[in-house]
Amino acid sequence: MTRQFVFTSESVGAGHPDKMADNISDAILDAVLRTDPKARVACEVLVKTGMVVVAGEITSHAQIDYSQVARDTILDIGYDDDAIGFDGRRCAVVLALTEQSPDIS
Repeated sequence: MTRQFVFTSESVGAGHPDKMADNISDAILDAVLRTDPKARVACEVLVKTGMVVVAGEITSHAQIDYSQVARDTILDIGYDDDAIGFDGRRCAVVLALTEQSPDIS
């Protein structure tokens, strides 16, 4: 019996909130690992107009200003004015980060 499959994929363009979220989570991971190569990072980012949510678990001795990393990344992408839909200087950044359980390693 021949099985048929349908292959689907999603592709989003520059400026899509998923792209911005990926850039922010990558920047957070890079910032942590630069200071603490043995850090454990499980971080997700959600972006909605005027707001960024950074949530997850990070175990590290690195002292990182996660809000500033998010803002700097948004500004680097070019979102610096509410008139274009987002301003990295003025957006809300919500942090919901804790350390990972020591049972996870």
